[in-house]
Amino acid sequence: MSTELGERNRSILEAIIEEHIATAEPVGSRTVAKRHKLGLSPATIRNVMADLEEYGFLQSPHTSAGRVPTEKGYRFYVDSLLQVRKLNSAERKQLESRYQLRGRKVEEVLRDVSKTLSSISHYTGLVMAPRLETTVFRHIEFVPLSEGRVLVVFVTRSGLVQNKIIETREPISRRELEQISNYLNRTLAGLSIQQVKEKIFAEMQEEKARYDRLMSRTLELSREALKENLGGEVFIEGTSNILDQPEFANVETMRGLFRAFEQKSTLIDLLNRSQQADGVQIFIGSEPGITGIQGCSLITCHYASKRGTIGALGVIGPSRMNYSSVIPVVDYTARLLSQVLDGDLD
Repeated sequence: MSTELGERNRSILEAIIEEHIATAEPVGSRTVAKRHKLGLSPATIRNVMADLEEYGFLQSPHTSAGRVPTEKGYRFYVDSLLQVRKLNSAERKQLESRYQLRGRKVEEVLRDVSKTLSSISHYTGLVMAPRLETTVFRHIEFVPLSEGRVLVVFVTRSGLVQNKIIETREPISRRELEQISNYLNRTLAGLSIQQVKEKIFAEMQEEKARYDRLMSRTLELSREALKENLGGEVFIEGTSNILDQPEFANVETMRGLFRAFEQKSTLIDLLNRSQQADGVQIFIGSEPGITGIQGCSLITCHYASKRGTIGALGVIGPSRMNYSSVIPVVDYTARLLSQVLDGDLD
């Protein structure tokens, strides 16, 4: 039925949704007639609103004569009616100025991106950590801490830094650690982390590693250093912004959303799905295949290195969010983060 909407019905639906986005209040026919200059009488608009409610695009709150959009209405709006505005040069420069990220830890970078998404959108920012297997190795350093403990400092080609403490089965001297670092930096630079892991595994299978004490230690330390990464972790910032939205005055609605923030599994699933798709994706409330974000919409986009998709980011807010403003922010931020990970943004 939605694809059969005539131009008049589409214009009235668009006006109601944009009015509701701006005010969070039920929208009446007189308001539409007065503010949107459609050249239609309130009575005509009222009849169309009744049809739109019958089609499932609008609903009537019990306490008001006005109407509010349903999730079906929002889906039609974002798919067929929405005009996404372009960021102006000042807005682009503002975003770019926040991503001078070389030499920082991965966690710091991603948390800062999440904070930026939240502060600019006034909703909640989300960033899924990159899959480091697809990033490119540049430098690794092993620093002795105490007996049996070594600090690993790993740097990607894009300049992101990850630190990790590993346990060793026996003490290793500082000189040996320097030799190990030099060997790895000489032989592994320019490979993806996945390629590095494969190379280490292959060399560990070779007989010579069993008889070369330093080589054996090198491979063992390398394997431990690269065993785990941040892949799959989600950084969430600005959850308190949700409390400012009137939709979440309902305790049950708010409790369900904060459960999604705490458990993260729903958000991870949706961010994973966005990695498999091109461009900006919009998930609305309780549409088929979506659970845990009733009353909300999640706008996402993947970010990618030149070796492939490695993560996703987004903004979650009420279904009544300002899609036209949030979509370009999410899209441009994903592009910037992709450049950072490829080392193209200094």
